[in-house]
Amino acid sequence: MSKRWSKLQKELYGIRTSDINMQIHCSIYRMKSSRGTTDIPRYWITVNKQVVWDYLKDFIHNTESQRSDLKYYPYVTDISEISSLIREYIDTPKDELLSKDFNNDHWGLTYILKAIDRRIGKRRLKDISLAAGSEAVDLIVKQRMGIKDQKCHSIA
Repeated sequence: MSKRWSKLQKELYGIRTSDINMQIHCSIYRMKSSRGTTDIPRYWITVNKQVVWDYLKDFIHNTESQRSDLKYYPYVTDISEISSLIREYIDTPKDELLSKDFNNDHWGLTYILKAIDRRIGKRRLKDISLAAGSEAVDLIVKQRMGIKDQKCHSIA
């Protein structure tokens, strides 16, 4: 997994804007018990070393989730789907990024990717922030626009 993940991570960093200190990580933790071992995956995104998105922590207790397979965690996870979504996002042509419906995004990840994407100009950031309704996206948009202590939704 590490070779494939590092290649995907490198490609994602290639589209990241240089004015955001963002990192994305994927790790597997081995859980040992008397019944055997299970690998527990984790994806997380940091901005200025602050975790702003965390799979599975942000999603396991989400009562609004329609994803019934979460009850089978750690035996069934979304790690492959998240990696596929990142690959789909990277491969999407620039002129389709804002109009494409990423149907497999159950985690709000593509809004974060759009907010850090250098291919998307600052003029479009407010629209992304409004559509996402996410504190993580708001934080990234504020940084890209050089705004301190203001709500992104109030940007004209």
